[in-house]
Amino acid sequence: MTAVHVPSGGVIVTGGGSGIGAAVCRQLAAAGVAVGVLDRNASAAETIAAEIGGVALCANVGNSSELGQELHRGAELLDGLIGLVNNAGIGNLKSFESYTDAEIDLIFAVNFSGTYSAMRSAAPLMRDSGGGSIVNVASVSGVRPTRGEAPYSAAKAAVIALSQAAALELAPQIRVNSVSPGFIRTPLNEVLAKDEQLRSQIVAGTPLGRLGRADDVAELIVFLLSDRSSYLTGQNLVLDGGSLLNSAQMDPVLETMLSLYS
Repeated sequence: MTAVHVPSGGVIVTGGGSGIGAAVCRQLAAAGVAVGVLDRNASAAETIAAEIGGVALCANVGNSSELGQELHRGAELLDGLIGLVNNAGIGNLKSFESYTDAEIDLIFAVNFSGTYSAMRSAAPLMRDSGGGSIVNVASVSGVRPTRGEAPYSAAKAAVIALSQAAALELAPQIRVNSVSPGFIRTPLNEVLAKDEQLRSQIVAGTPLGRLGRADDVAELIVFLLSDRSSYLTGQNLVLDGGSLLNSAQMDPVLETMLSLYS
């Protein structure tokens, strides 16, 4: 990883106990940043926090009261808050008419409402620390809605719009950007990556010729938290190996995923 300078202070990463969130926590710690690892799985948060010398935090991001309390506790333990990464998310893969109201509500509660609540709670804490940077993890599914992910696509599109609106309102003290990863190989979707047919289809539709890695996303997020991106706000950066350029060719991949795993 290319070394970047991140201002001293604390950064809290939601969904930090695994996958992309854990990669972000590791890279921040390697850059000398105090890290709050927030996850609904207390054991996972404690494991990553112990590994990197960070602070373990536990909250369900879909519960705004619980999340707000834990963010405040984290800011106290970290001696201030200068960064927030809203990475926690949840998805599903079903046909359009198969989603229940409860499933739709949950997808929006975690992906959109959880992101909004975290930003709302963190903003005054970050101002008290002199400002900082917020990075929200959206998805290419929010840029180009995908077959079988209607509620998820809508929620992630809302995260992108929310990030841009917040960038206007929270400036100049706080910068807000979002990142939209494509298919990233993480423990959550490892079952898909291990399917030879599906993996071959994904790689064939990706100009850079490989699956994305959690560290790929983490490096971009650390950059957005750092002073090297100090004039960057309100942007959504797509990190997908170029797959959106081949969006028409990706339809067969989405059909395969829906048929195999819905």
